[in-house]
Amino acid sequence: MAGKKKSRPVVTGLVLLALVGTSGYLTLELRKQDEQGVTEVRNVGVLEGGRSTGTATESGKETWSRLENPARSVLRGSDGQIKAVFTDGARTATLTGSARTFQEPTSTASKVSTTDWVRLMPERWKKGAESKKWFKDWYAEYEDSKEDDIFAFAFQYVAGAPVKKDAQGTVYAGDANFGPLNTTGAEGGDLRLEQSDFYDYLGVQYPFRDGTVGQPESMRARSIDCSGFMRMVLGYRARYPLMSSDASGDGLPRTANGMARSKAGVDILPLAGISAQDRPSAIDQLQPGDLVFFKLDTRTGDRLDHVGMVLGHDTEGHLIFVSSREEVNGPTIGDVGGVSRLDGNGYYAKTLRSAKRL
Repeated sequence: MAGKKKSRPVVTGLVLLALVGTSGYLTLELRKQDEQGVTEVRNVGVLEGGRSTGTATESGKETWSRLENPARSVLRGSDGQIKAVFTDGARTATLTGSARTFQEPTSTASKVSTTDWVRLMPERWKKGAESKKWFKDWYAEYEDSKEDDIFAFAFQYVAGAPVKKDAQGTVYAGDANFGPLNTTGAEGGDLRLEQSDFYDYLGVQYPFRDGTVGQPESMRARSIDCSGFMRMVLGYRARYPLMSSDASGDGLPRTANGMARSKAGVDILPLAGISAQDRPSAIDQLQPGDLVFFKLDTRTGDRLDHVGMVLGHDTEGHLIFVSSREEVNGPTIGDVGGVSRLDGNGYYAKTLRSAKRL
């Protein structure tokens, strides 16, 4: 579903180099509107937090241990530093690798410099999986790999991202729109239409495992709404199973509400309700790659209506997420329409309702 309902300018570029000066003014003006009152979270506690259980086991120079809340296995190197975190019931894993910086200077001064690489395992993790052949083979392939991960996929759709084509000539990556302009006044008069899925961006039919075939609409070409963006990155690119709707098949549902309420993955911040008092407080349990769900629009009733993915802490210490939003007309970590951070008391922080680790 869409993000906050309001018109926006179109963002024209992504730079993974130096920040441009004009974005600093935009960020300052927008952040003046960011209400105070909630302590800023400057360290994600999930990697170190929780109580260790059992006895650590050594394998060469590496050490395994177990932590709780959520139940997970942590792999450390001989220097004691974390090399990877694997959560029971989840297929996404966070591995430590070379440093990268993600930024979008045309719409924010925020930038995230991180050594976290988020990848999809072939099976769900469970205690003891470190001894299984499937895991040993998978980890040997990706331990020090610089092959594109889920974060790299996500930033291949932000403003200015270069076009990528497959062997058949299908454009599978490049600057994405949120959706086509709303010229008829439908959906409450929003500037852009929702409901653009990953196969609309691709412009090709997509056969789902339940037998349904996704039919792209030409007016939605190169467009992905917030949940369509997650399905593109996690499903089409990383190969997590996809449902054809919120009700048919197994895997990742079509909408933000369907994803939040599905049995897929592990609930890190369980959904307590949709009202302001149901805002979760323990966001230190979040880690890079987690899906976060929001309640933005009263017109959607009891439905959650926006989804994003935790990227990490920016250089100011704020926890940032990436999503596809109407305000910027596509995937963004930007400040247009509200800063893309989960701590503090800004627009998206206040409307956060739950989180899931796939």
